[in-house]
Amino acid sequence: MEQIESAADILDAARKVLQIESDALAHLADHMPDDFVPALERIMQIKGRVIVCGIGKSGHIGRKIAATLASTGTTAFFVHAAEASHGDLGMVTSHDICLLISNSGETVELRDMVYHTQRFSIPLIGLSSNPDSTLMKAADYRLTLPKLPEACPMGMAPTTSTTLALALGDALAVALMKRRGFKDADFGVFHPGGKLGAQMRRVSEMMHDGAALPYVDWRAPMPGVLLEMTSKGFGIAIVMKDDALFGVISDGDLRRNMAGLMEATAGEVANTAPVTVAPDTLAAEALAILNQKKISVLLVALDGKPQGVLHVHDFLHGGVM
Repeated sequence: MEQIESAADILDAARKVLQIESDALAHLADHMPDDFVPALERIMQIKGRVIVCGIGKSGHIGRKIAATLASTGTTAFFVHAAEASHGDLGMVTSHDICLLISNSGETVELRDMVYHTQRFSIPLIGLSSNPDSTLMKAADYRLTLPKLPEACPMGMAPTTSTTLALALGDALAVALMKRRGFKDADFGVFHPGGKLGAQMRRVSEMMHDGAALPYVDWRAPMPGVLLEMTSKGFGIAIVMKDDALFGVISDGDLRRNMAGLMEATAGEVANTAPVTVAPDTLAAEALAILNQKKISVLLVALDGKPQGVLHVHDFLHGGVM
């Protein structure tokens, strides 16, 4: 194998790998396994979990596939092929379905898992590039990958084959999401941590409410309104009339009504068409509204009644920004 040293040669080698794998993915998209839909529908029917199993590079791919399935509404977990033979087969029940991954389809360590599925009539999905292999002959559903050249110059290191296996696992997980009608709210349940989890939170989980809100009556003189705005610290006042939302006074409204401000009432200064969101609005959607409207405070309301207030700093502290 020729050694490369120049930056140009290094980049060419890297691009060639990406091109080979990209072409392979395009080929797979045009030649999806015949059993893809039947396998998906069988997963939809099971009462248990998707048990993903593999070893070596296939094991690494299997772990990721199991994690993606589990986080998108399909209960799944990974079982190490070698550990399965030493007691972990007890994790697999007759209510489950097994997804076994082996590029060659002849991985010895998968033998006991195959026997276990046959003994207890557990549905078996095989994922391999060898349709005539032991694994694929034993499988009830065959996700056969196209046999294409590895991106490794020696044709030995799993590169193209693992990319295809991982991509097909992603395709299965996403197709299952759509088949189940999995929604953003469901996604948030499985992703409570980090920035993604924060964006999936509802504004009702982040807003200030109760005594923290700056309420004023629509007939209130503006000197008292200014004191309420200052004491609550949001830069707005929520103007009420007969227990219903009349409008909102913001810092901008104060500037627009400087002439005779101290002689006016809250109702005369208030913006009677304020920007509001419902309590079940996603935090990410609420932040987008703040940015679009170029405002720093958002009123949360339901059926014409104020529920809470969100300041742009709340999104920062909550990890949404």
